[in-house]
Amino acid sequence: MPTIKKEIVFDGKGIHSGTPVRLVVRPSDKRGIFFRRVDLSDDLIPATYDNVGETKMRNTTIGNPDGAHVQTIEHLMAALFMAGVDSAIIDINGAETPIMDGSAYTFFDAFMNAGITGGKRRRIIVKRPVIARACEIRRTLGIFTRIKIWVVNVLSGRRANGYVKLSPNDSGNLDICATLVYPEKIIGSQTYSYAFDGKKQSINVFANDIARARTFGKFSEWEYLKAHGMGRGADETNVIALNNSGDGTLNATIWPDEFVRHKIIDAIGDMYTSGGVVVGKLESYKGSHALNNLVLKKLFSNPENYDIID
Repeated sequence: MPTIKKEIVFDGKGIHSGTPVRLVVRPSDKRGIFFRRVDLSDDLIPATYDNVGETKMRNTTIGNPDGAHVQTIEHLMAALFMAGVDSAIIDINGAETPIMDGSAYTFFDAFMNAGITGGKRRRIIVKRPVIARACEIRRTLGIFTRIKIWVVNVLSGRRANGYVKLSPNDSGNLDICATLVYPEKIIGSQTYSYAFDGKKQSINVFANDIARARTFGKFSEWEYLKAHGMGRGADETNVIALNNSGDGTLNATIWPDEFVRHKIIDAIGDMYTSGGVVVGKLESYKGSHALNNLVLKKLFSNPENYDIID
């Protein structure tokens, strides 16, 4: 059960609350990634797909949304996955992981520098295709929420036809292909593929070409979120801000397709709530945290869909 060699401390702020938060990642001999809200109790919160309590705020939240929970775990989870950390206890004194620079790089770099010790990783072999569609998510929502989403999509020119699919992969890798389609000209249609085989080269590709990709949003959305008590920690240091016309950004991008590269981070982080290394092909078309979670639920709903190799 690979874990980090020493504890690591991260200090930052929550992207929604804007309040300071400290996160301490500790070595563990207990299989799995667990959070502990030290400001509330000593109870452990498993970072697993079946403990995801909320995905509406464009992030993944584990635990009870009305009780002990932790928001925006996906960047941290992606860094843990890529560094090879299968076991850790993560103490946090607030409801949000620190956003840092809006990417996975700060976490990933710290884990790699700390070093990893332990045995082999758990592998989850996808044996049969499973797919999660946006229409399935919409059907779980109330009628007024569905009407609101429909109106927003009509006004913005977006089509809610996204899906996330997991399929068998003879290569033994986790192969991810993500596609974004946005009406904003600065994004448009972007596709990016990444293959993880656990070897140094694929880890270096993540470090050099993906890990620094930041989260993004329209400046007008920031104003709305902050007016409703959210997004108070978002600024030009941790979010790519699209201008209101959608044809440019208010701060510089690292790559023209940084937007879809960040979706690779989100997908890796969400897939790691499976409890191991998913071996399969992951196709994400206009994907979301909700779709990533749903496809894992579908995968594990039938034992014939997968094998687990410890």
